[in-house]
Amino acid sequence: MRTIKLLIAYDGTDFCGWQRQAGQRTVQAVIETALEQMHRHPVTLTGAGRTDSGVHAAGQAAGFRTDIETIKPNRFVPALNGLLSPDVRILESCEVQPDFHARFDARKRTYRYYFICGRQALPHESRYALQLWHSPRIELLNAYCRLLLGERDCSIFAASERSGASGKSGSDDTGKSRSRYISHAAFFTDGSRLVFEISANAFLWKMVRSIAGTFLHYEERDTPPELLRDIIASGSRDCAGPTLPPQGLFLWKVDYGVPLCVRAE
Repeated sequence: MRTIKLLIAYDGTDFCGWQRQAGQRTVQAVIETALEQMHRHPVTLTGAGRTDSGVHAAGQAAGFRTDIETIKPNRFVPALNGLLSPDVRILESCEVQPDFHARFDARKRTYRYYFICGRQALPHESRYALQLWHSPRIELLNAYCRLLLGERDCSIFAASERSGASGKSGSDDTGKSRSRYISHAAFFTDGSRLVFEISANAFLWKMVRSIAGTFLHYEERDTPPELLRDIIASGSRDCAGPTLPPQGLFLWKVDYGVPLCVRAE
Protein backbone atom coordinates (compact mmCIF):
# COMPACT_ATOMS: atom_id res chain seq x y z
CA MET A 1 0.00 0.00 0.00
CA ARG A 2 1.20 3.51 -0.88
CA THR A 3 -0.16 6.85 0.30
CA ILE A 4 -0.71 9.39 -2.48
CA LYS A 5 -1.14 13.13 -1.98
CA LEU A 6 -3.14 15.10 -4.56
CA LEU A 7 -3.23 18.80 -5.35
CA ILE A 8 -6.73 19.61 -6.60
CA ALA A 9 -8.49 22.54 -8.24
CA TYR A 10 -12.23 22.78 -8.79
CA ASP A 11 -15.02 25.09 -9.81
CA GLY A 12 -17.42 24.80 -6.88
CA THR A 13 -20.45 26.27 -8.69
CA ASP A 14 -22.20 22.97 -9.35
CA PHE A 15 -21.07 21.15 -6.22
CA CYS A 16 -22.70 20.88 -2.79
CA GLY A 17 -19.32 21.47 -1.21
CA TRP A 18 -16.32 19.19 -0.72
CA GLN A 19 -17.56 16.64 1.76
CA ARG A 20 -19.45 13.55 0.73
CA GLN A 21 -23.22 13.84 1.33
CA ALA A 22 -25.86 11.28 0.47
CA GLY A 23 -27.72 12.17 -2.71
CA GLN A 24 -25.60 15.26 -3.42
CA ARG A 25 -22.86 15.97 -5.94
CA THR A 26 -19.71 16.81 -3.96
CA VAL A 27 -16.06 17.08 -4.91
CA GLN A 28 -14.95 14.31 -2.57
CA ALA A 29 -17.62 11.97 -3.94
CA VAL A 30 -16.80 12.47 -7.61
CA ILE A 31 -13.06 11.91 -7.03
CA GLU A 32 -13.78 8.85 -4.91
CA THR A 33 -15.95 7.52 -7.75
CA ALA A 34 -13.03 7.95 -10.15
CA LEU A 35 -10.69 6.24 -7.68
CA GLU A 36 -13.13 3.35 -7.33
CA GLN A 37 -13.22 2.95 -11.12
CA MET A 38 -9.42 2.71 -11.12
CA HIS A 39 -9.10 0.41 -8.12
CA ARG A 40 -12.25 -1.69 -8.64
CA HIS A 41 -13.10 -1.22 -4.97
CA PRO A 42 -14.03 1.79 -2.77
CA VAL A 43 -11.23 4.20 -1.87
CA THR A 44 -11.53 6.89 0.82
CA LEU A 45 -10.18 10.34 -0.01
CA THR A 46 -9.36 12.71 2.86
CA GLY A 47 -9.24 16.46 2.15
CA ALA A 48 -7.40 19.25 3.94
CA GLY A 49 -10.52 21.39 4.23
CA ARG A 50 -14.28 21.13 3.79
CA THR A 51 -15.31 23.89 1.42
CA ASP A 52 -19.00 24.84 1.24
CA SER A 53 -21.41 24.77 -1.67
CA GLY A 54 -20.27 27.17 -4.37
CA VAL A 55 -16.76 27.67 -2.96
CA HIS A 56 -13.88 26.99 -5.36
CA ALA A 57 -10.35 25.68 -4.88
CA ALA A 58 -7.06 26.39 -6.59
CA GLY A 59 -4.98 24.39 -4.12
CA GLN A 60 -6.99 21.84 -2.18
CA ALA A 61 -4.88 18.96 -0.83
CA ALA A 62 -6.09 15.41 -0.30
CA GLY A 63 -4.71 11.96 0.31
CA PHE A 64 -5.66 8.31 -0.27
CA ARG A 65 -4.17 4.84 0.04
CA THR A 66 -3.64 2.78 -3.10
CA ASP A 67 -2.91 -0.90 -3.70
CA ILE A 68 -2.19 -0.36 -7.40
CA GLU A 69 1.50 -1.08 -7.93
CA THR A 70 1.73 -0.36 -11.65
CA ILE A 71 0.95 3.39 -11.65
CA LYS A 72 3.81 5.75 -10.85
CA PRO A 73 2.83 8.41 -8.30
CA ASN A 74 2.81 11.29 -10.79
CA ARG A 75 0.70 9.31 -13.27
CA PHE A 76 -2.36 9.54 -11.05
CA VAL A 77 -2.77 13.04 -12.53
CA PRO A 78 -3.69 11.97 -16.09
CA ALA A 79 -5.33 8.77 -14.89
CA LEU A 80 -7.80 10.60 -12.67
CA ASN A 81 -8.34 13.59 -14.96
CA GLY A 82 -9.39 11.15 -17.69
CA LEU A 83 -12.24 10.01 -15.45
CA LEU A 84 -13.27 13.36 -13.92
CA SER A 85 -15.59 16.08 -15.21
CA PRO A 86 -13.95 19.32 -16.43
CA ASP A 87 -14.89 21.22 -13.25
CA VAL A 88 -12.42 19.13 -11.21
CA ARG A 89 -8.72 18.84 -12.10
CA ILE A 90 -5.88 17.00 -10.40
CA LEU A 91 -2.84 19.28 -10.65
CA GLU A 92 -0.17 17.18 -8.94
CA SER A 93 0.24 13.76 -7.35
CA CYS A 94 3.10 12.27 -5.38
CA GLU A 95 3.82 9.53 -2.87
CA VAL A 96 4.07 10.62 0.77
CA GLN A 97 4.79 8.91 4.08
CA PRO A 98 2.24 6.20 4.98
CA ASP A 99 0.91 8.10 8.00
CA PHE A 100 0.18 11.32 6.07
CA HIS A 101 -3.21 12.86 6.92
CA ALA A 102 -4.30 15.69 4.62
CA ARG A 103 -6.37 17.43 7.28
CA PHE A 104 -4.58 16.90 10.57
CA ASP A 105 -1.06 17.38 9.18
CA ALA A 106 -1.93 20.75 7.59
CA ARG A 107 -0.30 23.68 9.37
CA LYS A 108 -1.85 26.58 7.47
CA ARG A 109 -4.69 27.16 5.03
CA THR A 110 -4.94 30.21 2.78
CA TYR A 111 -8.17 31.49 1.24
CA ARG A 112 -8.73 34.24 -1.30
CA TYR A 113 -11.97 36.14 -1.91
CA TYR A 114 -12.24 38.06 -5.20
CA PHE A 115 -14.24 41.22 -5.93
CA ILE A 116 -15.05 43.25 -9.03
CA CYS A 117 -15.17 46.89 -7.96
CA GLY A 118 -16.62 49.98 -9.59
CA ARG A 119 -17.52 48.41 -12.93
CA GLN A 120 -19.94 45.88 -14.33
CA ALA A 121 -18.65 42.34 -13.98
CA LEU A 122 -18.43 40.36 -17.20
CA PRO A 123 -20.74 37.33 -17.36
CA HIS A 124 -17.99 34.76 -16.81
CA GLU A 125 -16.60 36.73 -13.85
CA SER A 126 -19.81 36.48 -11.85
CA ARG A 127 -19.06 32.80 -11.07
CA TYR A 128 -15.74 33.67 -9.45
CA ALA A 129 -16.02 37.15 -7.94
CA LEU A 130 -18.52 39.30 -6.06
CA GLN A 131 -19.74 42.50 -7.68
CA LEU A 132 -19.13 45.65 -5.62
CA TRP A 133 -20.47 48.94 -6.89
CA HIS A 134 -17.95 51.07 -5.05
CA SER A 135 -14.18 50.95 -4.64
CA PRO A 136 -13.35 50.34 -0.96
CA ARG A 137 -10.41 52.07 0.68
CA ILE A 138 -7.73 49.42 0.82
CA GLU A 139 -5.73 51.25 3.48
CA LEU A 140 -8.68 51.18 5.89
CA LEU A 141 -9.46 47.54 5.10
CA ASN A 142 -5.84 46.61 5.79
CA ALA A 143 -5.96 48.49 9.10
CA TYR A 144 -8.87 46.19 9.95
CA CYS A 145 -6.85 43.17 8.84
CA ARG A 146 -4.08 43.98 11.30
CA LEU A 147 -6.61 43.60 14.11
CA LEU A 148 -6.87 39.89 13.32
CA LEU A 149 -3.24 38.84 13.47
CA GLY A 150 -2.17 36.34 16.09
CA GLU A 151 -4.25 34.07 18.30
CA ARG A 152 -7.80 35.43 18.27
CA ASP A 153 -11.23 34.53 19.60
CA CYS A 154 -13.22 34.53 16.36
CA SER A 155 -16.67 34.13 17.89
CA ILE A 156 -18.02 37.21 16.12
CA PHE A 157 -17.30 35.49 12.79
CA ALA A 158 -18.76 32.10 13.76
CA ALA A 159 -21.82 31.00 11.81
CA SER A 160 -24.69 29.21 13.53
CA GLU A 161 -25.18 25.45 13.38
CA ARG A 162 -24.05 23.60 10.27
CA SER A 163 -26.67 22.35 7.85
CA GLY A 164 -26.75 19.60 5.27
CA ALA A 165 -27.37 15.91 4.99
CA SER A 166 -24.19 14.96 6.79
CA GLY A 167 -24.39 17.71 9.39
CA LYS A 168 -20.80 18.61 8.45
CA SER A 169 -21.12 20.66 5.31
CA GLY A 170 -18.68 23.28 5.96
CA SER A 171 -15.30 24.04 7.45
CA ASP A 172 -11.91 23.27 8.86
CA ASP A 173 -13.45 23.68 12.31
CA THR A 174 -12.20 20.71 14.34
CA GLY A 175 -13.75 21.39 17.74
CA LYS A 176 -15.74 23.70 19.95
CA SER A 177 -13.03 26.29 20.47
CA ARG A 178 -13.48 29.45 18.43
CA SER A 179 -9.88 30.55 18.87
CA ARG A 180 -7.78 30.56 15.70
CA TYR A 181 -4.24 31.64 14.89
CA ILE A 182 -4.33 34.06 11.94
CA SER A 183 -0.87 34.53 10.45
CA HIS A 184 -1.75 36.75 7.49
CA ALA A 185 -4.65 38.93 6.33
CA ALA A 186 -4.57 41.60 3.62
CA PHE A 187 -6.48 43.25 0.79
CA PHE A 188 -4.67 43.93 -2.47
CA THR A 189 -5.41 44.51 -6.14
CA ASP A 190 -4.90 41.93 -8.87
CA GLY A 191 -5.42 43.71 -12.16
CA SER A 192 -8.95 45.08 -12.03
CA ARG A 193 -9.95 42.86 -9.11
CA LEU A 194 -9.78 43.39 -5.37
CA VAL A 195 -8.55 40.38 -3.40
CA PHE A 196 -8.91 39.52 0.27
CA GLU A 197 -6.33 36.94 1.32
CA ILE A 198 -6.18 35.31 4.73
CA SER A 199 -4.12 32.48 6.24
CA ALA A 200 -4.78 30.64 9.50
CA ASN A 201 -4.21 27.29 11.14
CA ALA A 202 -7.93 26.54 10.63
CA PHE A 203 -11.20 28.34 10.02
CA LEU A 204 -14.66 28.28 11.50
CA TRP A 205 -17.59 27.54 9.20
CA LYS A 206 -18.13 30.50 6.81
CA MET A 207 -15.52 32.48 8.75
CA VAL A 208 -13.72 33.98 5.74
CA ARG A 209 -16.99 35.11 4.15
CA SER A 210 -18.05 36.64 7.46
CA ILE A 211 -14.76 38.51 7.96
CA ALA A 212 -14.83 39.92 4.43
CA GLY A 213 -18.48 40.95 4.77
CA THR A 214 -17.87 42.54 8.18
CA PHE A 215 -14.87 44.54 7.01
CA LEU A 216 -16.67 45.84 3.91
CA HIS A 217 -19.73 46.68 6.03
CA TYR A 218 -17.72 48.80 8.47
CA GLU A 219 -15.49 50.32 5.76
CA GLU A 220 -18.59 51.75 4.07
CA ARG A 221 -19.49 53.37 7.39
CA ASP A 222 -15.97 54.77 7.84
CA THR A 223 -15.60 52.97 11.17
CA PRO A 224 -12.26 53.66 12.90
CA PRO A 225 -10.07 50.57 13.46
CA GLU A 226 -10.08 51.26 17.21
CA LEU A 227 -13.85 50.91 17.34
CA LEU A 228 -13.83 47.79 15.19
CA ARG A 229 -11.27 46.26 17.56
CA ASP A 230 -13.78 46.58 20.39
CA ILE A 231 -16.57 45.20 18.21
CA ILE A 232 -14.50 42.11 17.35
CA ALA A 233 -13.51 41.64 20.99
CA SER A 234 -17.18 41.65 22.01
CA GLY A 235 -17.62 38.29 20.27
CA SER A 236 -21.22 39.22 19.46
CA ARG A 237 -22.44 37.66 16.23
CA ASP A 238 -25.09 40.40 16.05
CA CYS A 239 -22.31 42.96 15.50
CA ALA A 240 -20.88 41.19 12.45
CA GLY A 241 -21.59 42.36 8.94
CA PRO A 242 -23.26 40.18 6.30
CA THR A 243 -21.82 36.80 5.40
CA LEU A 244 -20.88 37.12 1.74
CA PRO A 245 -22.02 34.60 -0.89
CA PRO A 246 -19.64 31.77 -1.78
CA GLN A 247 -18.87 32.37 -5.45
CA GLY A 248 -15.90 34.71 -4.89
CA LEU A 249 -14.12 32.43 -2.43
CA PHE A 250 -11.23 30.07 -3.22
CA LEU A 251 -9.30 27.66 -1.04
CA TRP A 252 -6.01 28.90 -2.40
CA LYS A 253 -3.27 26.88 -0.73
CA VAL A 254 -2.61 24.37 2.04
CA ASP A 255 0.79 24.40 3.76
CA TYR A 256 2.29 21.46 5.64
CA GLY A 257 5.46 23.14 6.88
CA VAL A 258 7.89 20.56 5.45
CA PRO A 259 8.35 18.84 2.08
CA LEU A 260 6.08 15.79 1.95
CA CYS A 261 6.67 13.97 -1.31
CA VAL A 262 9.00 11.00 -1.02
CA ARG A 263 8.64 10.07 -4.67
CA ALA A 264 6.95 11.85 -7.57
CA GLU A 265 7.61 9.12 -10.14
